[in-house]
Amino acid sequence: MTKLIFQAAGGTLSFWLADRFVPGVNFVGGIQYLFFTGALLGAVNFFIKPVLKAITLPLRILTLGLLGIVINMAIIWFIDIAFPELIIQGVVALFLTTIIAWLVSFFLGLH
Repeated sequence: MTKLIFQAAGGTLSFWLADRFVPGVNFVGGIQYLFFTGALLGAVNFFIKPVLKAITLPLRILTLGLLGIVINMAIIWFIDIAFPELIIQGVVALFLTTIIAWLVSFFLGLH
């Protein structure tokens, strides 16, 4: 349960940092929507990402782990589609947001 809470907090922090520092990422909703998007990212990372990692294990081995970045980008793109308050314009902004989310999860010890 605490890992899920840390995942949600890490997702919220990731989107907040991306909004502040990545050009092309805008969050136009209030703080409650920021918490909702972070909670959804945390829930997806907690429940769905392990299944995706298990399914794509052979391809991740063949690509030396680079498919993991694509999976993370797809998850954040899904969050972007689910919440119209989050605006990520372009692949570069999506990639940088993914890197920020990975770094936050790495420093929180969730990775």
